[in-house]
Amino acid sequence: MIIGIPKEIKNNENRVALTPGGAAVLREAGHSVIVEAGAGAGSGFSDDEYAKEGAELLPSAAEVWSKAEMIMKVKEPLPAEFGYFREELTLFTYLHLAAEPKLTEALVQHKVTAIAYETIQLPNGGLPLLTPMSEVAGRMSVQVGAQFLEKNYGGRGILLGGVPGVPPADVIILGGGIVGTNAAKMALGLGANVVVIERSAERLRYLDDVFHGRIRTLMSNPYNIANAVQKADLLIGAVLIPGAKAPKLVSEEMVRQMKPGAVIVDVAVDQGGSIATVDRVTTHSAPTYEKHGVLHYAVANMPGAVPRTSTLALTNVTIGYALELAGKGVTRALYGNPPLKLGVNTYQGHVTYPAVAESLGLPYTGLDSLLPIS
Repeated sequence: MIIGIPKEIKNNENRVALTPGGAAVLREAGHSVIVEAGAGAGSGFSDDEYAKEGAELLPSAAEVWSKAEMIMKVKEPLPAEFGYFREELTLFTYLHLAAEPKLTEALVQHKVTAIAYETIQLPNGGLPLLTPMSEVAGRMSVQVGAQFLEKNYGGRGILLGGVPGVPPADVIILGGGIVGTNAAKMALGLGANVVVIERSAERLRYLDDVFHGRIRTLMSNPYNIANAVQKADLLIGAVLIPGAKAPKLVSEEMVRQMKPGAVIVDVAVDQGGSIATVDRVTTHSAPTYEKHGVLHYAVANMPGAVPRTSTLALTNVTIGYALELAGKGVTRALYGNPPLKLGVNTYQGHVTYPAVAESLGLPYTGLDSLLPIS
């Protein structure tokens, strides 16, 4: 198979879909890897490193998209890339289609087989291709929150961990999954008071055990959320429903009750956001806006700010699935790999992931009814 790696064009997105080491693995398996010149520069990987591993460097994105049978990316295609779509193309990337009606329409119209990293799901419910970026984003949410709490960035002027004789900041985390757990680790490590709000009693018990009671846990309900949000110096939205829009757990009225200069970091913004006042997506070049006296950080590609770490972590988990898709061909790979099957969001002009169809009000078609008989 010919696998194409274009340069990411999203604002300040410095990650790349494949490291030179990943290219070497695919080449050793007998596949061709074509890389747009400069694609790895933001992550610290030179064109020479890719060439050394046998990848072919091409000067433009158009050439990569037109020659590749499967495109591997990091972020969802932007409108400038829709013109590259065609039937028989497989797209393997983060998609978050529940918040992307125009992209979904384009994928369906051009009959692209679109496989989303974030909806590949193991039998135990784990999301293996989303997990490393959730770990990065969870840890970053506390780093950026601590920074924007500084007065010169518009925050309250609070040191997250306080000092002896002065209380630390109150960090409220909505969601106790991978993002929330990693945010709690960082916030606790910096000495903050940490509260995690989660709807699963089993998950709350797990968090209480692993943190040895050093964080507070609350069951998710409107009453607990409203009371906790009012006390927050830093509020982190860490809610995920695979493939679907994030539920709005924090109302605008709750935000109005927050302390002046408090900070919100909504990691769920790429799924529509879990906080009502997160009504726009920001970028690394202009990451925040103020509403009701509260600073909002709503960058949809947070791990793009630490691209070296993120690219290495992403390739670690995507390479096995890429080898399967390339080695067996898409159809055979899907038959033999149920978690990979769950990653297919569009196929032959149909939306094949139910949460995406429901979120966008589009018809849903089960993938099994579209695949050829094995």
